[in-house]
Amino acid sequence: MDYKEELMKVVKNLPLQPGVYKYLNEEGKIIYIGKAKKLKNRVSSYFLKQAGMNRKTKRLVSEIRGIEYTVVDSEYDALLLENNLIKKNQPKYNILLKDDKTYPYICVTKERFPRVFSTRNTSDKRHRYFGPYPNGRAMSALLDLFKQLYKIRNCTYNLSEENVAAAKYSVCLEYHINNCLGPCEGKQTEESYNEDIKQILNILKGNLSVAREYFTQKMEEAVAALAFEEANTWKQKLELITNYQSKSLVVSPTLKEIEVYAIISDERFAYVNFIKIMNGGIIYAESNQITKRMDEDDEEILLQAIMDFRERYKTSTRKIYTNIEITSFDEEDDRMEFSVPKIGDGKKLIQLSFKNAMYFKRERETSRGEISDKKSNYQTLLQLKSELQLKEVPVHIECFDNSNIQGTNPVSACVVFKDGKPSKKDYRHFHVKTVEGPDDFASMEEAVYRRYKRLLEERQKLPQLVIIDGGKGQLSSACEALKSLGLYGKLPIIGIAKKLEEIFFPEDPIPLHLSKKSRSLQLVQRLRDEAHRFGITFHRNLRSKGSIHSKLEDIPGVGPNTIQKLLKHYKTITNIKAAPVEELADLIGNSKAQKVKDGLS
Repeated sequence: MDYKEELMKVVKNLPLQPGVYKYLNEEGKIIYIGKAKKLKNRVSSYFLKQAGMNRKTKRLVSEIRGIEYTVVDSEYDALLLENNLIKKNQPKYNILLKDDKTYPYICVTKERFPRVFSTRNTSDKRHRYFGPYPNGRAMSALLDLFKQLYKIRNCTYNLSEENVAAAKYSVCLEYHINNCLGPCEGKQTEESYNEDIKQILNILKGNLSVAREYFTQKMEEAVAALAFEEANTWKQKLELITNYQSKSLVVSPTLKEIEVYAIISDERFAYVNFIKIMNGGIIYAESNQITKRMDEDDEEILLQAIMDFRERYKTSTRKIYTNIEITSFDEEDDRMEFSVPKIGDGKKLIQLSFKNAMYFKRERETSRGEISDKKSNYQTLLQLKSELQLKEVPVHIECFDNSNIQGTNPVSACVVFKDGKPSKKDYRHFHVKTVEGPDDFASMEEAVYRRYKRLLEERQKLPQLVIIDGGKGQLSSACEALKSLGLYGKLPIIGIAKKLEEIFFPEDPIPLHLSKKSRSLQLVQRLRDEAHRFGITFHRNLRSKGSIHSKLEDIPGVGPNTIQKLLKHYKTITNIKAAPVEELADLIGNSKAQKVKDGLS
């Protein structure tokens, strides 16, 4: 049975339940993992709706040889399972959620007289870990705060009751400089020490109000007992915790527990910022770059990023703010409640998160050298605007060129540059339809007319500059096309002559000569050369196909099926000519092999 029939058999039997599906290739390796609210509907869409698919998705479908799936209770569970499976298997076609960096955590040990310290190793499950902390300075500030507020030991002694009773240890320098109260010699009770640890845990969880209320209460008790020196100590601690909270205060202390996410993306990457708010303060903040593998939309990427952040930070907040609408998630599942705030503190938080995502994007682009390239390109475009006296900076430029040899296979080419760089997805070829013979001027007029007639009909943006490869004649023909469309005078257009690199303007007999070292002239030359290359390549392909086709068809007794078989096996006419007649006979038979050999000799 054909593998496609096997796949469709699996698809037809899929349940209409939430779950996770896995696509496997010929080797049985997982190449894609996805989640679905209804497995049958989602998976069948890959095989039944291929007409509108993008190139990458079609390639994925062509590699699928097996389907596995897991049914879960809800879409939320499907998101969790999908996130874990993607990290474990790293499928070829799934987005890369995060870099394999290890961020530090704050560890609170589970032992008698617990210790508090930073670590990157979270393998010992006996202890409690808080984080991760992408910003090391924020983590250090928190540890410094604990050091100022509480007297926690930093030694690694085993302070069991037996060891302390046996006077196994003695106090160190930390005790003498008043950073520790000496639990190793029994100078501090376990109850008193654990009270401090309890406050530290509250602060790590973002509950600063608990610590603040505790210090306030202790200060008032000391004042009531006329212990003013002790009261001043509690007051200083209260001021420390208040100052710490004021630095992390975002909008309003009334905001209890919220997660905020913002996403911005381009063709290759998405950038997601995450902020966790607790009692009006930021307790976690991180931005992440996500590598796209297919044409994933922002909502799909953001949902996976949210699950990734929630797993890493061990957070389960119900209220989630995002900068884009989340429409695909089941609203009946109350474990995540999405909204896009339009006013008030929520809007300010979204703006803050989006700003962080933007800064992170710029930082990553700078590290890849993209920002400097963009600045350089923009300076060139500014120079071109000035030298050609254009009204707008030509961030979108199009260039036309013709290609034909003795009138055969006449074609025109249009290349597009955006932001000073080739935009190859916008390149276009034109088979010249209305021109007989080698008429360069008429061919140019037809190509320009067809290009901008279509852009007008489809209501697409017009370029800020059109360049014609050629002198006055080609430029005049292009202008006629613009006049027919009512665009003449509205769409800036120039011609560039090859010999002296002269720039011609419509109805101006005197050309403009730019410096040979001018970056703006170099940009115009790049456009012209790219249009020439693009047109010539297309023209050669047409001539090559025509040559092979005609030579084989001229051989009597050799039909279309035989020609197709030969071309599929040998690719080119040269390879067919070079092949021994015995080899050809194995493919198409003795009689036809001899005819092909004689016909091509």
